[in-house]
Amino acid sequence: MLKMEEFFMIRELHQKGWSLTAIAQETGFDRKTIRKYINAEKLPRSSKRTKRASKLDPYKPYLLQRIQEGTTNCVVLLEEIRAQGFDGKSTILKDFVQPHRDQPKKQATRRFETPPGQQAQMDWAEVGLYEVDGRLQKIYAFLMVLGYSRMKYIEFTTDMKLETLMKCHMNAFAYFNGIPNQVLYDNMKTVVIRHTPAEIRFNQKFEDFLAYYGVTPKACKPYRPQTKGKVERTVAYMKRNFFQRRHEPTLEALNQDMRNWLDQTANKKKNETTQEPPVQRWQKEQSFLQAWGTKELFPTTHWEMREVSRDCFISYLGNKYSVPFRYAGHQVKIKVTLEKQLEIFDEVECIAQHPILSGETRVHVRFEHYEGMQEAKEKERKPQNPIGLATQDFTVSTPYVEARPLAAYAAFEGGDFE
Repeated sequence: MLKMEEFFMIRELHQKGWSLTAIAQETGFDRKTIRKYINAEKLPRSSKRTKRASKLDPYKPYLLQRIQEGTTNCVVLLEEIRAQGFDGKSTILKDFVQPHRDQPKKQATRRFETPPGQQAQMDWAEVGLYEVDGRLQKIYAFLMVLGYSRMKYIEFTTDMKLETLMKCHMNAFAYFNGIPNQVLYDNMKTVVIRHTPAEIRFNQKFEDFLAYYGVTPKACKPYRPQTKGKVERTVAYMKRNFFQRRHEPTLEALNQDMRNWLDQTANKKKNETTQEPPVQRWQKEQSFLQAWGTKELFPTTHWEMREVSRDCFISYLGNKYSVPFRYAGHQVKIKVTLEKQLEIFDEVECIAQHPILSGETRVHVRFEHYEGMQEAKEKERKPQNPIGLATQDFTVSTPYVEARPLAAYAAFEGGDFE
């Protein structure tokens, strides 16, 4: 609407003899508008009537806040503002809320910025089938992002087990050359056992692992993935950028390509929020991270007990693995390493190591486990006393080992020794 001073300026310029075109160029108004105000006796008034005050006016700021949070249910809103003193009817409330119902009902969230070294966010993502040891397997991505710098670490694995999770954490800490004070997780079973309003209970072994490195775990509220939005956005970025490139379809090649992508692209790209590349901001964060490499790596292996059979084998997942013959009938401990090797231990030392076999009812034999077995059996037939004399009274306790020709193992294995 034309202001009073603009109205009088137009009239004054016209009285001075200015043309309509000249006045239009000077004031920016249309020539028709200028002619209308020159011919008018007084400043035209707006045809709109003054808006009457509404009982709802004092409560509109509160209602707009609740609508921004995603609440447009008028029954709920009416209860809330009546508790604050509103005594009007629901009709004016419905009229006020209706235009906002046509807009996306997104829950408002506040961007959470953390100080340097304070927090990292972690998540898993399934990325599809890739070749592992000659066959296709489902592959997962472990992702960790430092909250302050947005420095990213990603590693591809064949599972999401606890031992793998701990290994990936240590690889991430090594990549960052430091350890954050806190890591934020969603409610994955390997991390959070129970999450209720009254209690959050973490997996004890994983909590011990984090405590070893001075890290405090923090769990997101259930069904609130936006709480760890930095890592969620990294998942989306990885899928629309890294996986749009060409990669050899193997796990090894995928991890090598990922390291190159992190170093050359993802951590060098300017972040939209910080307006700095993550690697540049990470250099500022370094001194705030806990030191890495000052203690031994946390042991991540899972131990199981097995009894060695009379023919010197232990069983694992339906397959058989040889053990040195002197352990026949003994209890031994086994563990699977993260390199997919089966290690067999007595009380203190590793006595055998085998690659994990795929398939069922297969045997992996190391022939050196049977070397000296015949000599030991012959010595058993002629036990010696402490001074080296043969005797009928002195006996030596040795385990019984069933004697089988090596051809029998070959037949059992189908001729396929490794």
